[in-house]
Amino acid sequence: MAMQRRFPVGHADVFPAGAFLKGGVEPVADFNAERRADGSRPQQLDKDTGLPLWQVMVLDADEEAGKKETAISIKIAAKVQPVPPENTTPFPWTPVEFVGLTALPYVDDNGNRPRLAWSFRAESLKAPGKTAASSAEKAA
Repeated sequence: MAMQRRFPVGHADVFPAGAFLKGGVEPVADFNAERRADGSRPQQLDKDTGLPLWQVMVLDADEEAGKKETAISIKIAAKVQPVPPENTTPFPWTPVEFVGLTALPYVDDNGNRPRLAWSFRAESLKAPGKTAASSAEKAA
């Protein structure tokens, strides 16, 4: 039996050396929908929940990560734009941990050879080591 749906994965399983937010949270454009009158695209909605999709670019700190796996886009389905944790480091990248992370494998046939790739989604993001409730309360 093949898994045809996303399956839950632990943040530490995907990012054993940590993950760092590069940039901010952006809406995911729906390229299958018609353009609006002003030429912009509507925001894509999650097929399962109907919630708007947001995306973040994450740097994987694992030194063994391949070139195409160092920067990963992770989508978050949420009614309102998620607020990333405060960056308390001297670096331009914010340490982040994902709550409710799921994965879906697919074949990426762009390039010379097809390869196994992963699509990731999360319920929310937080500062590493913090509880999800404290991050949500901080955002409110």
